[in-house]
Amino acid sequence: MPLASHLTACCTSFLVASACAPVAAGEWVSYRDAYRAMVVFEKYGGQKNYLQSQLQVAPQERGASLEGVQLTLAGKTNQVNLPLDPLGRTPFPLLKGAYDENVALLLSRKIGSFNVRPRVSIALQPDGVYEDGELRAACEQALGFARYGDGSLRTRQCSGVRFVFAKKALEAGVRLHRPDGSDLMLPVAPGIAFAGDADDGFPTVLYRFAGNEKVQLVTSYPPLAIVPLFD
Repeated sequence: MPLASHLTACCTSFLVASACAPVAAGEWVSYRDAYRAMVVFEKYGGQKNYLQSQLQVAPQERGASLEGVQLTLAGKTNQVNLPLDPLGRTPFPLLKGAYDENVALLLSRKIGSFNVRPRVSIALQPDGVYEDGELRAACEQALGFARYGDGSLRTRQCSGVRFVFAKKALEAGVRLHRPDGSDLMLPVAPGIAFAGDADDGFPTVLYRFAGNEKVQLVTSYPPLAIVPLFD
């Protein structure tokens, strides 16, 4: 089987560099292996209302494009196409029929070697406004889940979040709005979305938690992801 059973074991630690073995282009991925990795989040009993879990196809070659690529559940009786976002993520359907059949997960075109792994991030707000206190709570929820899968993270603490924007975003930026009404634009820098990703060319904004929990973060353009950071 192209993706060995250690996919399940290694992918629960979603914010550290992945140890998952790359899957060569053209090989198929076992739905059951992906299911077992993804269902960990569904079964987790801790607080997770600020979080979302998606499956990520992560190219290992710098510059590999995912534009137009789909992840396909290719079963004997039906086929489900899952479009990937610019970060290679897609909501993963937990389907009993697909599990029983152990359908193949295929990419619609070759992109070189890649990993498949779960990614947990902070749920986006439709209005683009994020309270500092809610971001802290979301980060704590993410850390709780990470510790659930990796005991070595017991000593880590939440330090902030990373806003990740599309490369073609017209206004990739985050404005810090203070209680006194003053605003501050946070710097934008190219970087990765998640630890272990090969592409470090996404516009990102780093926000470190400080003493004032009453500030707001306002995005001028919808981010692709908000990633919790642990130190």
